[in-house]
Amino acid sequence: MERCSRGHMQAKKRYLILLSAGASLVLLFYLGGVTLPAASRSRHDRSRHGYRPDQPWPHFSDPLHLFLPLDQTDTEEYNLHISPRQKRDVNTSVYKGKRCRMDSCFDFSQCQKSGFKVYVYPQQKGEKISESYQIILSTIEGSRFYTSDPGQACLFILSLDTLDRDQLSPQYVHNLKTKVQNLPLWNDGRNHLIFNLYSGTWPDYTEDLGFDIGQAMLAKASISTENFRPHFDVSIPLFSKEHLRTGGERGFLKYNTIPPFRKYMLVFKGKRYLTGIGSDTRNALHHVHNAEDVVLLTTCKHGKDWQKHKDARCDKDNAEYD
Repeated sequence: MERCSRGHMQAKKRYLILLSAGASLVLLFYLGGVTLPAASRSRHDRSRHGYRPDQPWPHFSDPLHLFLPLDQTDTEEYNLHISPRQKRDVNTSVYKGKRCRMDSCFDFSQCQKSGFKVYVYPQQKGEKISESYQIILSTIEGSRFYTSDPGQACLFILSLDTLDRDQLSPQYVHNLKTKVQNLPLWNDGRNHLIFNLYSGTWPDYTEDLGFDIGQAMLAKASISTENFRPHFDVSIPLFSKEHLRTGGERGFLKYNTIPPFRKYMLVFKGKRYLTGIGSDTRNALHHVHNAEDVVLLTTCKHGKDWQKHKDARCDKDNAEYD
C-alpha cells in the first residue's frame, strides 16, 4: 500500500513537471509573438517615410545619382521585402532596368552642354530599315533638334530597326543583341530612346525585344502596365505601314471649332483575335461600332488556323474589313 502511494506521488510529480514545462513553452511562444506587432509597426513607420514593401527600390533624390545595375541590389533589405517569384521575374526580365526613372537612369548633364539635341546613329552597311522606321529617323533628322555630332547630343536614337520584334516577321532584325552591345556609345542604353511597335510572337506576344534595353527609354505601342515605367517610357499608338509621314494640305486642321469639325470620332481597323491574349477586348469592339462616327473594323483572318475558331460574326466582319 505504501509502495502504491509512493508510486502515485512520483507519477503526480512527473505530471506536474511536464505541465510546468508545457506552460513555460506556451509562455515563451506568447512572449515571442508579442514582438511581431512591433516589427509590423516598424514597417508601417518606414512606409510613412516613403518606404513601401511592394516597391523596395531606393529613392534617388540626386538627378545625377549613380545607377546600380540590378545584379548589385541583392541586399538584405531587398531580400527581406521581395518574394522569390518577384526576384526571379526581375532577374529574368528583359527589362533589367525595370526601376529606371529620369532621376536615376538619365544623365541631364549631357543636355546642359548644348541643349536638347538628338543624335541618330549612322546606318550600318548591310542593315535593312523598314519604311516605317525610316520615316521616324527622317523626321528626327529633319527637325531642329537633330545633331550629327554625338558629343553635343542629349538623346541617342538607334539606326538599327527595332520596330518589329516578332521573330516570325520578315522585318525582324537578327542578332540585335550583339549589334547593340557593340555600339561604342551604347553605355548600357543611358540617354537612348528605343522605338518598338511589335514584340513577341502570336499568340503570346511577350514583350521580349530580343536584347536587354538596359537604362534606355522605350517608346512602345501596346506596352503592358507591368513593364511600363512611369515618367520614363513613352506609350505610342500602333500605326500602320501606310501611315502618312505628314498631315493633309496646309490649313486642313480646323482650329477653335466647337463642336470639333470631324466626320469620325473614333476609328480602328485591325485583326480580331479569336483566341489568346487580346481576344476579349477585340471581340467586344462590335458593341461600340455604329458605322457612322465610330468605326471599328476587325477581321478574323489571323493565323493559319483561324477558320477552326471561326464564329458567327466572322463573315460579316471580314466583309466590312475588306
